[in-house]
Amino acid sequence: MKVKTKSNKVNKAWLNDHVNDTYVKLATREGYRARAAYKLKEIDETMGLIRPGHLVVDLGSTPGAWSQYVRRRLSPHGAASGTLDGTIIALDLLPMEPIEGVIFLQGDFREDEVLARLEAALAGRKADVVVSDMAPNLSGIASADAARISHLVELAIDFSRQHMKPEGALVTKLFHGGGYAELTQLFKANFKTVKPIKPKASRDKSSETFMVGIGLKAVDTN
Repeated sequence: MKVKTKSNKVNKAWLNDHVNDTYVKLATREGYRARAAYKLKEIDETMGLIRPGHLVVDLGSTPGAWSQYVRRRLSPHGAASGTLDGTIIALDLLPMEPIEGVIFLQGDFREDEVLARLEAALAGRKADVVVSDMAPNLSGIASADAARISHLVELAIDFSRQHMKPEGALVTKLFHGGGYAELTQLFKANFKTVKPIKPKASRDKSSETFMVGIGLKAVDTN
């Protein structure tokens, strides 16, 4: 005899919500690998960040929905294949199925070998836009999870300082809760313009939000 547990009920409820989710259906219809594409789409349409000719770096890219969106954004006709006006470099610790025109590097960009491959792909250029959907595996322990989230946001900001144009833009995911105020201040310390955005495609129950930083501030050496 099978016993219905709370966990089973929660999983079934999530699966039911997921299958009936407007953005899941839209992603399936439009050929995106995940509904997350519509989060970046709304942020980009609100802020006007990504334009043809840009070099865009996608951190934490797997399964590839954000790179797919950027690829269509850089296509003269918004196509998922064919001519591409710009450069997309995607990085992730996990493997990612190829996307036409996207340079994918698997590994940790903090490691010398991966950094060397990244710098070869950049070919002396700096990114116009850096997007990061990186998220840690959450443990449920608030303090530990806050520290992990903060670390990834700090990595994205540090990456942008090293590899992005001074007038460029960073989009990164963070979560409301412990450390949110500190991360907001960190963005304000590093960027001239800072704007939090909660896209419609981000589920109401989720504490995730996205922070956009535009224009790097000069480093204070005093």
